[in-house]
Amino acid sequence: MPNPKYVFVTGGVTSSLGKGIISASLAKLLQARGLSTTIQKFDPYINVDPGTLNPYEHGECYVTEDGAETDLDLGHYERFLNVKTSQANNVTTGRIYQSVIEKERRGDFLGKTVQVIPHITNEIKERMQLLGKTKNHDVVITEIGGTVGDIESLPYIEAVRQLRWELGRENCVVIHLTLLPFLSAAKELKTKPTQHSVKTLMESGINADVLVCRTEHNLSDDLREKLALFCNVEREAVIQSIDAETIYDVPLMMYEEGLDRVVMKRLKITEEIKPDLTNWRSFLQKHKNPKSSVTIGLIGKYVELQDSYKSILESFVHAGAANEVEVNVVPIHSSEIELKDVQEDIAKLDGVLVAPGFGERGMEGKINAITYVRENNIPFFGICLGMQMAVIEYARNVLHISDANSVEMDVDTPNPVISLMEEQKDVVQKGGTMRLGAWKCAIEKGTLLEKLYGSNLIDERHRHRYEFNDAYYDQFKTNGLIASGVNPETKLVEAIELPSHRWFVGVQYHPEYSSTVANPHPLFVGFVKACNLFAQSKK
Repeated sequence: MPNPKYVFVTGGVTSSLGKGIISASLAKLLQARGLSTTIQKFDPYINVDPGTLNPYEHGECYVTEDGAETDLDLGHYERFLNVKTSQANNVTTGRIYQSVIEKERRGDFLGKTVQVIPHITNEIKERMQLLGKTKNHDVVITEIGGTVGDIESLPYIEAVRQLRWELGRENCVVIHLTLLPFLSAAKELKTKPTQHSVKTLMESGINADVLVCRTEHNLSDDLREKLALFCNVEREAVIQSIDAETIYDVPLMMYEEGLDRVVMKRLKITEEIKPDLTNWRSFLQKHKNPKSSVTIGLIGKYVELQDSYKSILESFVHAGAANEVEVNVVPIHSSEIELKDVQEDIAKLDGVLVAPGFGERGMEGKINAITYVRENNIPFFGICLGMQMAVIEYARNVLHISDANSVEMDVDTPNPVISLMEEQKDVVQKGGTMRLGAWKCAIEKGTLLEKLYGSNLIDERHRHRYEFNDAYYDQFKTNGLIASGVNPETKLVEAIELPSHRWFVGVQYHPEYSSTVANPHPLFVGFVKACNLFAQSKK
């Protein structure tokens, strides 16, 4: 297509309705029809990025290959589309205002009073069209964070209104995702909240073209007719989004509802190719019909909120389907391990993953758990801080360096087996200053890592400040713990493993960011396979 088409996804009634999943599902369907499609997220919070946000506040911070700390929805985009995102795919109010203020300071607006309209909205419109203009995409889907009516979202809604006028209605579609609550006392779905939400959107000058209704019950024809009449949309554009068994069902559900066809019709895109969803259906078939099951403990600091480890949980789904194994993840709070003896609970598990995190809280609990799985030959996988905890545990209990520690936990530790990276020592600002993005890792021949990757040179994404201290490496190697992956330029240890163990791997990087439906990450696939073999051996 000569010019890109734009789809904007807004939300109403309540937050957390799943705009990211609907956006990713629509993108998947358009991609399956041969259209080059990308998704971007515009977040109304004033943080420049979510890198300094607590996981309890915002869920996990997702990292792109180019080193951007972004919203977790970008993880959904990559997992569904199997296409890499970048810094340009996530924009926040903080980044918008930062850019405009920098332009003002340079003198770009000399003689002008800088205002929300037109300066902020112009900046937003420019960012909204950036991927369409620079990457030659056929369709750009933009998810607007927050809920219609929020004061923070108003500049984004206004920017969408202006773009529809400037680009023409045949080049822009607005999808409004809303909630139809079910009142059990009345035993019926209620449309009034959706009507008010659509009215609020209309007060901002935007008519929704498509209405996607989240619901616990199927919509009757009468209800669809009512919504079409009162919300000023065509009958075919009232799309049901009923609660799904898994998020990976949503693309197929949206296909059955005709979401992609409605959008293409409004954008005047010829429906030339029927979407090929064979591989997607095959993945779902394996996911829903496993031949065996495993139980894996996820030890972390933020397990109360599932979104804190979203990419890890989804990676287990991908790896489970690849192995035709149901992966039951048991969240274990690292602080609780310090307070009670959980050896009996861990003994029931088929594997343990120690998750990433920051700070001292829960550290000793993670170390206690690693000691148990190492001594009892239970499959172990450590990611980022999880790897660092495995190094400290080994130093204390095998090398007998009782005061071994990380300088993150104890600045004055006499035995810093985990130390601050050299380039991090003078860093004062916290935001966007960690070792971020994709870095190369050279894999040692003959290692488990080489067997899993089938390669001796890989690229993986990072998000950390601390590293394995090379001064102690010879002691570790002599006592059986080896560095199976090293950065070829910086010589930083990227991965460790214990050859004498059933499956014991720790990585400094974040493999969970790279796992997709089409390409499950080899470390997760290998770990689940090892857990399954261990589970079978216990029977």
